[in-house]
Amino acid sequence: MQNKISKVKKDLAEKLDIPRDVVLNIPKIIIVGNDEITIENHQGILQFSDNFIRIKSSLGNIGVQGSGFEILFISGTTIVLSGIFKSVEYEGK
Repeated sequence: MQNKISKVKKDLAEKLDIPRDVVLNIPKIIIVGNDEITIENHQGILQFSDNFIRIKSSLGNIGVQGSGFEILFISGTTIVLSGIFKSVEYEGK
């Protein structure tokens, strides 16, 4: 049932030219070079250290590895990090 609802939402977003990440509440990750990353539609920070951050999302956890992490901005659904990023990984549900 959930898959059918997701498919209808996806089709509706495509036909109305609405971004899928907004309609489906899926994460949107924007990486600028290797020193800034923005994650939208997150559901909270699970773990944070100088070299690793794990963020909860509707698709499962997102892990980011690197060094010198600093949170530049955080709001209800958006987080902006600075540092040197080595990898971004979806951990799945």
